[in-house]
Amino acid sequence: MSDDRYPVGKFEVPTAIDADKRAGWIATIAETPANLRAAVAGLSDAQLDTPYREGGWTVRQVVHHTADSHMNSFIRFKLALTEDTPRIKPYDEKAWADLADSGGSVEPSLNLLDALHERWVGLLKSLTEADFKRAFDHPDHGPIPLDIAAALYAWHGAHHVAHVTSLRARQGW
Repeated sequence: MSDDRYPVGKFEVPTAIDADKRAGWIATIAETPANLRAAVAGLSDAQLDTPYREGGWTVRQVVHHTADSHMNSFIRFKLALTEDTPRIKPYDEKAWADLADSGGSVEPSLNLLDALHERWVGLLKSLTEADFKRAFDHPDHGPIPLDIAAALYAWHGAHHVAHVTSLRARQGW
């Protein structure tokens, strides 16, 4: 039986990292905005307001959450590249998803992702092997090297795109 919470499986921290894996993660991050836009294309407001699973966020909230999360990640990358293992501030994803702006049109968040990922991918492609070893310190998880953060956010984008595409498949949309 599949788990609608993790349609692409749970994130697994990679143990062996090389340039080819990094390039794959960067490519996945680059594709995320277009894939999410395609996943929600043509959905009505009622469909956008449908939870992707029982007890889960609506499709609309998933789109806004993806933009919120990826903005935070981009900033964390920049902090890690300019400071010595900076301690980052986590945020309450659920509370953010319940704010009024997460109930509005998905278009601003899709546009934001387009622009954000253009900058983020440009930054990622410029990083050296040593840069990818830099880290930020998450209060709940400890130091997270940028290699692992890149892998995580490649997974994160695919994870949320799959929430939408798997719902569409189940609903026949």
